[in-house]
Amino acid sequence: MRTPRVLIVDDEPGIRQSLSGVLEDEGFEVQAVDSGEACLETLGRSVFDLLILDIWLPGIDGLETLSRIEKIPAADRPVTVMISGHGTIETAVRATKLGAYDFLEKPLSIDRVLLVARHALEHRRLVTENENLRDSSGSETLIVGDSVPMKALRQQLALMAGTNGRVLIYGESGTGKELVAHALHAMSPRARKPFVEVNCAAIPESLIESELFGHMKGSFTPEHERKVGKFQKADGGTLFLDEVGDMSLLTQSKVLRALEEQRFEPVGAHESVKVDVRVVAATNKNLEEEIERGNFREALFYRLNVIPFYVPPLRERREDIPALARYFLDEFARSYGRKPKELTPQALETLHEYHWPGNVRELRNLIERIVILHPQSRIDARHIPLQLARKASLEKSAQRYGSLQDVREAAERDYILKKLEESGGNVSRAAELLGLERSNLYRKMRALGIAPRE
Repeated sequence: MRTPRVLIVDDEPGIRQSLSGVLEDEGFEVQAVDSGEACLETLGRSVFDLLILDIWLPGIDGLETLSRIEKIPAADRPVTVMISGHGTIETAVRATKLGAYDFLEKPLSIDRVLLVARHALEHRRLVTENENLRDSSGSETLIVGDSVPMKALRQQLALMAGTNGRVLIYGESGTGKELVAHALHAMSPRARKPFVEVNCAAIPESLIESELFGHMKGSFTPEHERKVGKFQKADGGTLFLDEVGDMSLLTQSKVLRALEEQRFEPVGAHESVKVDVRVVAATNKNLEEEIERGNFREALFYRLNVIPFYVPPLRERREDIPALARYFLDEFARSYGRKPKELTPQALETLHEYHWPGNVRELRNLIERIVILHPQSRIDARHIPLQLARKASLEKSAQRYGSLQDVREAAERDYILKKLEESGGNVSRAAELLGLERSNLYRKMRALGIAPRE
């Protein structure tokens, strides 16, 4: 874990020296300045965990300095302990209202200073932890499915979650790579620490270095405030690099160095920051092919690929579709305040036959759409969107052709479904487009297993 950093602000050299010595002996990393202006300037360059701030200072006093510090983003703001040789109850109350954690009177008791410092740092840790838990409270870690590939995946998770080994998760888009990363973190000794995610494909190349490592105030323009990067936010926890194959070669080299040293320099900084981070990466690309094309650094691949995970596409574990569909039905029925719903065998068969190019994400979106559009408690095949049902029919037919009659029926079924789709599910209008009597079309639909829409 990173050594706690303390900034002491006092205009008396003797106090700065004595406090620095005591805190350094206790294992803290300490820096000391003599004015409020120097304090604000230092906080603009570096992140500190604890600030010991004198009230009576030349220039801007401690209370004014504290009021300006409270404008720093919470993630970057140190917990503050005020000290004064001329303290009053009124001053202490005002300092507390401005955000100070505690108030100490001079002459300082070394034991009291150390006790308050430890309590203040623990307070900051708990506040940060609660914020991280609140931010991640909506993240699901339940992995649904009892197919052989998913049982193997859960077994691998149980074996590897307790280690600090870096993990590289492979899989197509929509298979649930992020879910696996969350599960790894939740099952690990780091579970109570931050889980921080970076989508490498969604961040512009000009910003990703700042996003990962942070930047100092004024690094780009004078108006830019200091920013804490994802590596530092994940200190003690897990950093998830999603779509890592889309990271530029320049950024890859900096990530490689950070992984090797567990240390990095924010943009515009002159001092490095040490962190303790477990990196989990994910990609939908074949990184070995990307290495051959010159798009990915081989050294970074070997650093990330210590423990490889593979999340199979939904078409390779179709037996999980009923469980997933029911899980999403329950989830969206609760979230939209609807009555519980169930899928008929015909609806499940349609879902089973579909190829699912968008994988679990596509199934989840489909079930949400069905829950929103259909109030019925029983979801039948006719509630499945016609376009998906038609594709499922084609895929089923392609697998089951046995005779010329099978081919003819498959083509006929596909054509009728297409006309029903063009007519918005109106059977009478579809019959006109097909040149059939409405009753004849109904007979055809029954024979071919096509249910009319409600």
